[in-house]
Amino acid sequence: MAHAIEPATSGRAKCRGCGKPIPKGELRLGERLPNPFAEEGEMTLWFHLDCGAYKRPQALLEGLETSEAQVESAPELEARARQGLEHPRLPRVDGVERSPTGRAACRHCRETIPKASWRIRLVFFEEGRFVPSGFIHVACAQAYLGSADLIARLKHFSKDLEEDELAALARDLQAPLGD
Repeated sequence: MAHAIEPATSGRAKCRGCGKPIPKGELRLGERLPNPFAEEGEMTLWFHLDCGAYKRPQALLEGLETSEAQVESAPELEARARQGLEHPRLPRVDGVERSPTGRAACRHCRETIPKASWRIRLVFFEEGRFVPSGFIHVACAQAYLGSADLIARLKHFSKDLEEDELAALARDLQAPLGD
């Protein structure tokens, strides 16, 4: 079951990482897994290359090794994927948002996340899909994820962020909780 990097043939497949369509002709990562609905065979989960680097780093690295396709951004993708392997909780990051209520608790410190404050969404990969798994304070990111180098990842999965919001998040990633 070799993972594949190949051009999208139709433009109908959606990325499992971000949920957006993969345009026809764009290179994509195909992660091949055993089919849980049949005794034999396999299924292929499709990802944008960036989403694969962030969410399925091992599959992307294996795909880059075996792929015959020329991937222009291979060094950057490989660096992102290796960061995810060095810090195993990083692939759980699914973006950032303002907390709509004050009821969610941080998975790291167990304190509630105040209404309207930034929180990082987390997901687990289970049975071929990403399952929501809670939130963490932005200030808890370093301790929980093992890295505070998250701006590119947060920007990728939270497309609506403005530059001033990204700058504020970058400051908050460096500040300890309670400051």
